[in-house]
Amino acid sequence: MLRIMKALLIFSVAAWGFVGVQGNFEDFGGTLGALEATTSMATVPDMQDHWKATTNPIVIWLGALFIIGGKITTGALCALGAANMWQARKSDAAAFNASKKLGLAGCAVAFFMLFTGWIIIAESWFYLWNSDALRDVSLGAAHRYAMFIGIIAVFVGLADE
Repeated sequence: MLRIMKALLIFSVAAWGFVGVQGNFEDFGGTLGALEATTSMATVPDMQDHWKATTNPIVIWLGALFIIGGKITTGALCALGAANMWQARKSDAAAFNASKKLGLAGCAVAFFMLFTGWIIIAESWFYLWNSDALRDVSLGAAHRYAMFIGIIAVFVGLADE
């Protein structure tokens, strides 16, 4: 039963990546707008003229591509990983443990994207922690996602006997 649950949890991370990127594409203007609000530091008190603030479209598009690429990669790796785990669910422990690699790699990509994009770049570089308008919405979601994906990765990564 635990093997099935581990495969389903990795599948759920794949679903998160694919549903998230679908939302980014459906509301691409909103994706770019959120990135511009962050990089321009427009919602951070007294920081609109800070040397780090930028509305450079290249920076904003690179941010969008980083997010979209991270979610697509997460979705693909986790979907393949979940399929591998499902196929190996009745195999011996060594085979099942080996089947986790792609799914765990997908979780690592998601964790990297969330930590780098939101914690290092948005929160630390662009001071999003000081934005009453975006702090809870953006950083709160990133923390939730990272927490759940991290817990899933730790649980799935535990050796099966």
